[in-house]
Amino acid sequence: MQWESLLSLRKQGDTKKRIRKEEDQTRSGFEVDFDRIIFSSAFRSLQDKTQVIPLSKTSFVHTRLTHSLEVSVVGRSLGRQVGSAIIEKHPYLQKVHGYEINDFGAIVAAASLAHDIGNPPFGHSGEKAIGNYFKNGNGKRFRDQLSEKEYQDLIDFEGNANGFKILTETKNGVQGGLRLTYATLGAFMKYPKESLPKKPTAHIADKKFGVFQTDTSFFKEVAKNLGLLNRATGDNLSFARHPLAFLVEAADDICYTIIDFEDGINLGWIAEETALEYLINLVKDRINTANYSALTQTKDRLAYLRSLAIGTLISEAVEVFIENEESILSGTFQDSLMDRSKYKAQIDDIIDESITKIYRSQEVTDKEIAGYNILTTLLDSFTTACENHYRGKPTHFDSLLLKSLDSPLPVEASVYEYTMFCCCFISMLTDGNALQLFKKIKGDL
Repeated sequence: MQWESLLSLRKQGDTKKRIRKEEDQTRSGFEVDFDRIIFSSAFRSLQDKTQVIPLSKTSFVHTRLTHSLEVSVVGRSLGRQVGSAIIEKHPYLQKVHGYEINDFGAIVAAASLAHDIGNPPFGHSGEKAIGNYFKNGNGKRFRDQLSEKEYQDLIDFEGNANGFKILTETKNGVQGGLRLTYATLGAFMKYPKESLPKKPTAHIADKKFGVFQTDTSFFKEVAKNLGLLNRATGDNLSFARHPLAFLVEAADDICYTIIDFEDGINLGWIAEETALEYLINLVKDRINTANYSALTQTKDRLAYLRSLAIGTLISEAVEVFIENEESILSGTFQDSLMDRSKYKAQIDDIIDESITKIYRSQEVTDKEIAGYNILTTLLDSFTTACENHYRGKPTHFDSLLLKSLDSPLPVEASVYEYTMFCCCFISMLTDGNALQLFKKIKGDL
């Protein structure tokens, strides 16, 4: 893959090529991407979506919105540091094409900002609830009416694929969703493949999938324009990752490793002594003992160690990326950057503690159970209403329910199209909206 193609400024609907050195130097197309994402309603809804603790009333706890903002900040630092090394190594990018160090930072920051934009309510358990409805619940009734790939999209409903849909989908005649640059879309596409075959290799890009069957045409256009390497076999859709997608992933990995851990400490679920020990193990090669010893408050020590830990992991991710640039560009680099980190053992210790004390805590489990019930009820109600509507036999309740949709149903739709329409509508709800709609359907006013 070639950097000059990977940094494409093209947007959906463009009729002519966009050239970096001819752009407004005060605000690049990549910075416009960031602005469009942050002002979008889809991004704004993340303020009431679960990061770790569903329906939490605790101000200490991160939401998807605060998490995404932090990932974006880390992503910008990663992008700028990598960009500095790339431009030094490939000076023609700046001299011939006009790309700057900050362009790399802007692309990674924008893609990082959007990385969770397609996640449904109640965190990753929300994805599982949607998938379970179609695999084991009443949604099984649609199985024989769908192709294998269409059904796989539903039973493995994926926030990354839904995010691509949100960012690019044409609605009501408005083309291209947020109309982001192809470079930002490429960096966003951590899993540039469709839902089948499922995990065909151990390559990190095959861990999940990144596009629904409704969106494959434009997905292929973006990949082709960027020059992503084709990894497909037969008639399947699969590409090598955009190199900057590794940085988006690293930004997310760094933040949830350190920040989720911090949430657990602030909630009192992880002992402060344990937290200090684990963080010191991570940063012991960089810690300033005199500065650390001067801090008398535990919260100040935690803040110092957190900052040092994030900085340490940023530097490490950049080093791993630069060392492996050639294999990343050839599509043969198979791991996440953090999996290649010399700090992997320390990272794993922190994550294991978070799994035990946070992700599997009783409060999280109880609210995930509630979230499952809420989303299952919403899916059953809306898919039934759509099913009856397209069969020409809607009940009065069905008609009332469909009026609550944020956009009108298509005049015509296949079974896959209307079931996916329901999934995407529900995935756009906030935790609070989903709970409110659930109560309304149950008659709890």
